[in-house]
Amino acid sequence: MPFQNPDNQRRREMLEEAKVIAVVGCSDNPERTSYMIAQALQHAGYRIIPVNPVIAGQTVLGEKVHASLLEITEPVDIVDVFRRSEVVMPVAEDAVRMDPKPKVLWLQEGVVNEAAAALAGEQGIEVVMDRCIKVDHALLVPKKAK
Repeated sequence: MPFQNPDNQRRREMLEEAKVIAVVGCSDNPERTSYMIAQALQHAGYRIIPVNPVIAGQTVLGEKVHASLLEITEPVDIVDVFRRSEVVMPVAEDAVRMDPKPKVLWLQEGVVNEAAAALAGEQGIEVVMDRCIKVDHALLVPKKAK
């Protein structure tokens, strides 16, 4: 059966239940989409953990950058992936080795890897593919009154 994303209600629940989001491929360049989306997620109240081996040890958006998911020592709810489709499998493999495992592997818009989705799914991690987490958050999660 071909991959199917969770429906709107389930994606809303994923976003409402999450507190910590690891952003794989997060850039330190404010002009890059990964930076802008990580910043938007932070402004929406999530703790973001940047993951990028090129800038590991540096700080992005006030958070220390990790070289890989396996360096993260706290529970992560969503792994949000900004990587080309063909290099997503190692990210999925690291996600299933995390302890505890994340609840969701979220592949950003334009990122599709059926094998990585199958691996994560078999390990009990829900998968969203080819969807922008920021757009889904804006569309699905009601704004809280201040």
